[in-house]
Amino acid sequence: MSDDPTLDALRAAIESYVEPYLHQSLREAGALRDLSTSPEGYTAHIVLGMPVGGYQETLAAALGAHLAAAGVHASVRFTVEAQIRAHTVQRPLQPLAGIKNVVAVASGKGGVGKSTVAANLALGWAAQGARVGVLDADIYGPSQPLMLGLAGQRPNSPDGQHIIPLRNHGIVAMSIGFMVDAEQPMVWRGPMVTQALQQLLSQTQWGELDYLVVDMPPGTGDIQLTLAQKVPVAGAVIVTTPQDIALADARKGLKMFEKVSVPVLGIVENMSLHVCSNCGHVEHIFGAGGGARMAEQYGVRLLGELPLDALVREEADGGRPTVVAEPGSARAEAYLQMARRIAGALATRPLDRSGMFPKIVVEKS
Repeated sequence: MSDDPTLDALRAAIESYVEPYLHQSLREAGALRDLSTSPEGYTAHIVLGMPVGGYQETLAAALGAHLAAAGVHASVRFTVEAQIRAHTVQRPLQPLAGIKNVVAVASGKGGVGKSTVAANLALGWAAQGARVGVLDADIYGPSQPLMLGLAGQRPNSPDGQHIIPLRNHGIVAMSIGFMVDAEQPMVWRGPMVTQALQQLLSQTQWGELDYLVVDMPPGTGDIQLTLAQKVPVAGAVIVTTPQDIALADARKGLKMFEKVSVPVLGIVENMSLHVCSNCGHVEHIFGAGGGARMAEQYGVRLLGELPLDALVREEADGGRPTVVAEPGSARAEAYLQMARRIAGALATRPLDRSGMFPKIVVEKS
């Protein structure tokens, strides 16, 4: 307790606010780092474990309304800061050096827009202030070179061992598609695919990243299972469309991650609704509510309901995905909201504590 009763009431009211992306109160999140007073009023410093670019004013307004509803009337200036930290991965793996969080974007089957979601997720996080990379793990059908506007480019290797990732739109990217001709099929068996992915992951000089988005191959076979066991993943996102056959395969993808102890952050329902470009009529072409029902069934979050829009396809094919092509559009806002929900879901996961413990090395005398 302080000598200022208003300060105490203010602290209690701020900490009781439930942050909509974290699904936690600011007290549970430990987000209120400082609350001070001055002749001009009060200042509250909020720290969140997710990117906050473009969110500061929205959160400040929501907190102001929350205080008024709680009957606390005071002049408060809110400052909001991001502190993105590393979270636990599946045992016995350890987080990668320099990369705080690897997030896998997966689907039970192809054709659900997984790669488009992965590209816009990465670009959404970058637009919100995070340091982001993309690893295109879809060895047989790499899409990220085209989507990120990097088709036909080749990365450099300064020493013949390490690779400098390509950069565009504020993110770095690596893909087998940078190494081979676009029309060359990858006629490889599973072990070769797994080795290629591990080389792309470990030999790329990613630099310091808050998030590395891994665009996983579709399906739940041997290759996907091996990748999930060998890549240290902080969380997985399952992409599906609303129809029953896609949801059935998405459930298999979710179960696969459960078997290898990778936490599923939630479900993204792609092609959720279609808005006619001529008349504006909204129609659920592939059904409605499937993603929400699946999320409820498995106790995970519904992270986004994304539109079926020809412009999304055109923008991705043109190398400028929606988030960078039309950042102020409603379709881009859907991806930005999805990115913030995924970051919020990850921020509530347990933190990586491996660096807190000493390493014991036995040396021969």
